Amino acid sequence: MLYFAHWKIALILAVSLLGIWFAAPNFSPLPGQTVNLGLDLQGGSHLVFEVDLPGVRAERLDGLSQEATVLFRQQPTIPTAANAVIGDEVVIRVARAEDMDEAFSRLQSLSRPVGDGSMGLTGVAARTVDFDRDNAERTIRMSLTDAAMIDIRDRTIAQSIEVIRRRIDASGTTEPTIARQGDERILVQVPGESNPQRIIELVGTTARMTFHLVRADVAVGADGQGRTPPGVMILQQDDLSEPYIAVERRAMVSGENLTYAGSTFQDGQPVVEFRFDTTGAAAFGRVTSQNVGRRFAVVLDDIVISSPVILGPILGGSGVIQGNFTFESAYDLAVLLQAGALPAELTVVEQRSVGPGLGQDSINKGTIAVVIGFIAVMVFMLAAYSVFGVFSNLALMLNVMLILGALSGLQATLTLPGIAGIILTIGMAVDANVLIYERIREEAKNGRSPANAIEKGYSEALSAILDANITTLIAAGVLYMLGAGPVRGFAVTLGIGIITSVFTAFVFSRLLVAMWVKGLKPKKLPI
Repeated sequence: MLYFAHWKIALILAVSLLGIWFAAPNFSPLPGQTVNLGLDLQGGSHLVFEVDLPGVRAERLDGLSQEATVLFRQQPTIPTAANAVIGDEVVIRVARAEDMDEAFSRLQSLSRPVGDGSMGLTGVAARTVDFDRDNAERTIRMSLTDAAMIDIRDRTIAQSIEVIRRRIDASGTTEPTIARQGDERILVQVPGESNPQRIIELVGTTARMTFHLVRADVAVGADGQGRTPPGVMILQQDDLSEPYIAVERRAMVSGENLTYAGSTFQDGQPVVEFRFDTTGAAAFGRVTSQNVGRRFAVVLDDIVISSPVILGPILGGSGVIQGNFTFESAYDLAVLLQAGALPAELTVVEQRSVGPGLGQDSINKGTIAVVIGFIAVMVFMLAAYSVFGVFSNLALMLNVMLILGALSGLQATLTLPGIAGIILTIGMAVDANVLIYERIREEAKNGRSPANAIEKGYSEALSAILDANITTLIAAGVLYMLGAGPVRGFAVTLGIGIITSVFTAFVFSRLLVAMWVKGLKPKKLPI
């Protein structure tokens, strides 16, 4: 038990030195990664967004109305008056009474089982659409069920969180906190971001991009209120020399067909380059081939950001968007397009900035707490176990270095609860040494030789140490999976600390004890 092969010694020393190497940049100007500090330590932006669920409901109802129109155009056609969305219903008036049964039958296909498999009160799978039929008035009313709205809400929130995460991660921010808050809100915390307005613009932009042909034959008027023929709309444009522009309502290509977007320079000016998938490339190539010499508009959230002339067919499925971009705005637009469009609009309902002064104060107090706890534990171990207390303290110092090294290497975020996790780890690391040393003391009192007592103490204490630490590691894993923000920060440092504690308390300290026994060959243990 006290014999270590040369390769084991080399491995223990390599792990120890590697941890110290990763931890060193936190204490010196050496190059390398340092520990990322959370919002509560370094300051940053705290934002709460509300998802526009009524807008999503309106879009779904409008989609139902359009789907109904397509169904009634199938052969044989069913004449109807124009479908109308009134309140929370789609109202359809059938022209002929004899078509009511067929119209109602076709509309049934629009009601599908709710995606999460929710069951109604009757035990039957819940549906997405309710129908109300009035034969006397020849009207059919469609509305979304409560189960459908719950499913839509949950999916919209989940999709919004994923899009927000992709946008913020792509902007270079490390370890943001993005979590659902209540039924309709999303919490976003971005450590170290000094400009919360940029986060609002980055996160709050819906980023629905479409490409439309420009209609030069339509007079837009000085205020953008000109008369438009069917299929044409007037949109605002970023270009001050042409603030309004008329475009065809039907999009050439949708931003959903984008596979790549990035910022670059062309002729010394920042631009956004893009690339379509196979479907988008074919559609873009076909339209540009048929409309050489015409302008097309790049529309982002109903604002025309660029309207270049088609100089020739664009067949490769890629191109660039030019505009009055700065490098930062081009980069942000590329991030938005690459991350995808939000499924609903977001509104900022809460905005708070955490200043670095508060964060530094928290760091100072946390550091003082760690130092006090560290010194108190070291003094106790020295007083209680003499030279074995020295071994324990050396292992304890290495343990802290390994935790910092792991946090730096993994680029995990250290929060104030994370500091509490480190303090707890210090106590748990010493607890393992106490179990070992008390067992050694007991074996020495029973008359065993120093070497046998040490060997027996380490072997007998191992199962208790593993049981205690494994159960705590499971709890840390549950906290990490189910928690968010500071709770995860605590779970990360606790989990890392458990692993390093077992290594330093059982492996490293045993190596020190073995070297001491081999060098001094004590007749009696000073414990």
